[in-house]
Amino acid sequence: MPRLLDLFCGAGGASVGYNRAGFDIVGVDINPQPNYPFEFHQADALSFPLAGYDVIHASPPCQAYSAGSRMRPGYESKFPRLIEPVRSRLQEWGGIWIIENVVGAPLRSPTLLCGETFSLRVRRHRLFETTHLIFNSGCQHHGDIVGVYGDHPEDAYVHSRGGLRRAKTINEAREAIGVPWMQTWQEVKESIPPAYCEFIGAQLMELVAA
Repeated sequence: MPRLLDLFCGAGGASVGYNRAGFDIVGVDINPQPNYPFEFHQADALSFPLAGYDVIHASPPCQAYSAGSRMRPGYESKFPRLIEPVRSRLQEWGGIWIIENVVGAPLRSPTLLCGETFSLRVRRHRLFETTHLIFNSGCQHHGDIVGVYGDHPEDAYVHSRGGLRRAKTINEAREAIGVPWMQTWQEVKESIPPAYCEFIGAQLMELVAA
């Protein structure tokens, strides 16, 4: 089974998707991730050894690039901008790699994926820069969807942003994104829907096999 290293893995949304596509997964994050479902190393993604992996996925912190941060003058400057150093490190490594981030991040010729394309109840646009061309499934908005964002204790006041109703509970958020193993709102709101990386991973498996 080919090995995939997930840098900045969080609670494992991307990892679960790649595992469903057939990869053996190792995750790295600088913070403890008690609910991460695979082999985990608490370490700095910018220095963790990269040897021995067939594919590397990286999801650097998005706060410096998000629309919410840009709406608050000076707020984005409080967060690290790690896409460039991560890209340089992966290019030096030289294998198949993916960098994921939010719309507005400085990714090169990225593919955009959307939850509704995968019949999820969340409209979560994410960009993926890759070493190899990834087929774009398109963005298809439809149906009853929810947003998963902001500070949201269980059963807190529910409001909408841009006409998008926020999930009423953590259970609704988990179901919408497809992350039933996650236990906290913070884990869920920062997660990549596994369906995205299962879609990408199936294409990468063909490259690895070739």
